[in-house]
Amino acid sequence: MVRFVDVGNMSRWIASTGVESIITGMVAYLEEDFARWPIFDKSPRVASHSPLGVIELMPTSDGETYAFKYVNGHPSNPSRGHQTVTAFGVLADVNTGYPTFWSEMTLLTALRTAATSVFAAKLLARPESTVMAMIGTGTQAEFQALGFRAGLGITTLRVWDTDPAALDKFIENVSPLGFEIDRATDARDAVRGADIVTTCTADKTNATIISNDMVEPGMHLNAIGGDCPGKTELDAAILRRSDVFVEFPEQTRIEGEIQQVEADFPVTELWRVLVGEAEGRTSAEQVTVFDSVGFAIEDFSALRYARDAVDGTDFFTDVDLIAEPADPKNLYSLVAAAAVVSA
Repeated sequence: MVRFVDVGNMSRWIASTGVESIITGMVAYLEEDFARWPIFDKSPRVASHSPLGVIELMPTSDGETYAFKYVNGHPSNPSRGHQTVTAFGVLADVNTGYPTFWSEMTLLTALRTAATSVFAAKLLARPESTVMAMIGTGTQAEFQALGFRAGLGITTLRVWDTDPAALDKFIENVSPLGFEIDRATDARDAVRGADIVTTCTADKTNATIISNDMVEPGMHLNAIGGDCPGKTELDAAILRRSDVFVEFPEQTRIEGEIQQVEADFPVTELWRVLVGEAEGRTSAEQVTVFDSVGFAIEDFSALRYARDAVDGTDFFTDVDLIAEPADPKNLYSLVAAAAVVSA
C-alpha cells in the first residue's frame, strides 16, 4: 500500500496546520537538502512544449529516496476555467524501486514555491526589510505573502496586477489576515520604496515587468515568473547591475531570466551561499536577484516534509498501487485469482 494525499486531505492538512507554519517547516527541510546538494542526482527537467503550454517531469534522488513531480504550465487555462498549474508527485525507495508516498502537488507546489522564495530571501534580502512589492496576484500570491510574513516579518504589501479581478481576489483573501495592503496603480508605483520585489506573472512571453530604472539600491528581487524558454519578467540591464543567484545553472540558463544574457554570465548557486562557499548579500546597497525557476530538489524537500507531517494523522489514505503476488515471478496469478472471484 502507498500513502496518498489527495486534494481534499491536502486542503484539510493545510487548514489544520496553517500556511505559515507549513512554509516555516518546509524552509527547514529545504535548508537540510540544499546543504547536501552535491549528493543529489541533478538534471534540467524534461519539458514537452506545445503552443498552449508545457508539461514537465522533474526527477531527483539522494541515493536512498527517489522523487519526481509531474507539472504543467498553461497560461491560458484560467480563461477556459482551468488552473494554470497542476501537479502531482511521488517518493520511492531507491533500494526496491517501490513508490512509498504519492501526493497532489498543485497546492503543495504553491507552498514549496513560497518556501523556496523565503529561503532565498533569508540569505539575500536586507535583514531590516519590511515592505514587499508583489507584481502578479494570481494563485501563488497569497502563499508568498504569508510565507514572507512568517520568514522575514513582512507585513506591508504593495500589489499590482494587469487583471483587476486578480487584485480584488488577492485583497479580499489577504486583508483579513492582518497585512497592510497598498493597491498600486501600476508596476512602477508598486515597486517604489519596496525592500523586496516579487514578480510572479503567467504570460508566456519575453516581457519587461520591471525595468532597470525602477530598481533601487538595496532591493532584493524575487523573480519567480520566468520559468520556461521565451518567458522572462526582468529588464536584462537589471541582471547586469545585480548579483544573481540561481538553483541549478544548467536549468536556469534555459528557462530563467538569465536566458537573456550570454551563456557564461556569472551566477552564484544558492546552496553555496547556504554552506558558506560563496557570499550572498555583502552590503546594504547591493541589488540581489533570485532567478528562481523551480528545481526538483525543492519538490523532493516538499514531498519529504509532507510525508513526515501527515504520518500518524488522518490526512492520507492507503492506495493499492503495487501489484505484488505471493510469488514475485507469478504476476499472472493475480489475474487468475480475479477470474475465479468474478466467475
